[in-house]
Amino acid sequence: MTTASTEQPAPRVRGSLGAVAWMLGAVVSFSIIAVAGREASRVVSTTELMFWRGLFGVVVLLAIWALTGARRAELTTGQPALQFGRSVVHFGAQFSWLYCLTLIPLAQLFALEFTAPLWVAVLAPLLLGERLTATRLMAAALGFVGALVVVQPGSTPLSLGASLALLAAVGFACNMLATKQLTKTDSAFTMLLWLNGLQTIIGTAFMFRGVVWPDPLTWFWILLVSILGLTAHYCLTRAFALADAIIVAPMDFLRLPLIALVGAYAYGEPLALGVAVGGGLIVAANLLNVFGERKTSKR
Repeated sequence: MTTASTEQPAPRVRGSLGAVAWMLGAVVSFSIIAVAGREASRVVSTTELMFWRGLFGVVVLLAIWALTGARRAELTTGQPALQFGRSVVHFGAQFSWLYCLTLIPLAQLFALEFTAPLWVAVLAPLLLGERLTATRLMAAALGFVGALVVVQPGSTPLSLGASLALLAAVGFACNMLATKQLTKTDSAFTMLLWLNGLQTIIGTAFMFRGVVWPDPLTWFWILLVSILGLTAHYCLTRAFALADAIIVAPMDFLRLPLIALVGAYAYGEPLALGVAVGGGLIVAANLLNVFGERKTSKR
């Protein structure tokens, strides 16, 4: 019995270490996407960038589907209306996020993006009928205060970049809620394929002035955005499959100090005190929400 008790935690430890490794992959992927998206936006418009990203995403996913011999059912969805609505909302959120890359410092964008889980906590009771707990309310209030500190609406006019960043966060929150509903009928592969496919179609509809053919360096940045967009979400999925959310979710906040260093080193962006303090409050609010949900699930 003693031997069994000492060997039992080993798989859990290996699973946690594996989750940490996958989560680091997601953190690095999301950070590189921000840099690649900003560099690509020097040549192509945000709409064109989204079109190419969606198109390359579809090609890669279909190639994986063909090579792995997946079932034809993986190409169909059980909730087409929700898939379409989710894609429209995500297109708007992704457009806002990518457009912000050229308007505000990277650290400010990431800090405001981290309000998305707090919007989920507020919207889930309204849209999914989930309970609105005291912890969720406190986390949302603290995150709202953090967002106010980041944007500082009283001292300076609310910029277009900050407004779009908050709009993107709300859109990402709605996307998370729609994804939760879609998991009842569709696989992760199906959701990714439909999201990329529909966003390619939506992006095509906005190509009023034709397509600018990028130069080789811009192609490199576009490919990075497209491929790392898939790897980031795959890493997230693998991390959550190997360990509890209480271990995985807080690691996502490593993106904030990492992108702040990248912005300072690559673009000379100073780390404003308001962004640091407000970002810290938003991170604390998310951690409060994660730990609160953990205690609720145990009860």
